[in-house]
Amino acid sequence: MSRAKTENWPVVVTPGAPDPELLRDLSALVDAAGAADGNPPLSEQTLVNLRNPDADEDTLLTLAAYAPEEHSDPSTAQALAGAAVVVLHGGEGVLELVVRPTYRNQGVGELLVDRLRDVRGLAGLKAWSHGNHEAAADLAATYGFHAVRELWRMRLVRRNPEPPVTSPLPARLMDDGVTLRTFVPHQDEGPWLAANAAAFAHHPEQGAMTLADLRARMAEPWFDPAGFFLAVDASDTILGFHWTKVHPGVGGAAPMGEVYVVGVTPAAQGRGLGRLLTVRGIEHLHKAGLASIMLYVDADNTAAVALYHKLGFTRWDADVMYAPIAP
Repeated sequence: MSRAKTENWPVVVTPGAPDPELLRDLSALVDAAGAADGNPPLSEQTLVNLRNPDADEDTLLTLAAYAPEEHSDPSTAQALAGAAVVVLHGGEGVLELVVRPTYRNQGVGELLVDRLRDVRGLAGLKAWSHGNHEAAADLAATYGFHAVRELWRMRLVRRNPEPPVTSPLPARLMDDGVTLRTFVPHQDEGPWLAANAAAFAHHPEQGAMTLADLRARMAEPWFDPAGFFLAVDASDTILGFHWTKVHPGVGGAAPMGEVYVVGVTPAAQGRGLGRLLTVRGIEHLHKAGLASIMLYVDADNTAAVALYHKLGFTRWDADVMYAPIAP
């Protein structure tokens, strides 16, 4: 089907929180695309924002493209062909776009971006391509966007059948009064948010996490405080942390662990806490029976990439962020 046949397909623009029907359709669209691509088409934070009933026109914008009845996919009762979601902050925003596999190569992506350009323009936007598919790179180039950031997905596959043994805390850290414990809900939220903000002061997503963001993740089925490790000093001040996550198996695939987020506060850096916490979380995931563990890391974070290589992780895939080419 040519672009000319899709350019008149209806696009519904929703500022703020989507209604339950649209949210349900978006969830099905995300699942279909993720199953086909092996990558989630929308970031976790975008999904959190979509589910937030308090999201308003200053924080969220959704465009949903619907196929006319004569072009509807007979395998599904839904006619949602694709969607563009923009998470807004001030005059800037992050765009993510997903097209149902059965409607690809038909101009749906261009239809959505053109409508977005009509609604608010593309100024101040950056766009994620999860998995950096060729079609996404071509779409970015069409609108004058170029790659500005690369986020690697790395994976560790454990082949040793022997159960892992937990590494002891180094004597130098014990002498300093450092201990490891797990996160305590209704106690550690505030202190952890402060430690996270300090550890990721220059990180565009992680460092901006709010209490609402944290609580949304704690409400998810995967949240387990037993896999959320904190390094604390003698006064119980958080020095560093490793929050692990478990992804359930989909389509017959085995569940996979994730090094979800590892951080060390600036005052505690240079003491080996990052490596210690990373290893402790990996050991926890292995003890839970998870042979495969993945993580995300910025490609230009050479110190972190080097550490993960030493621990046996290899590059698996990449997400790429695009932004307009400066005039």
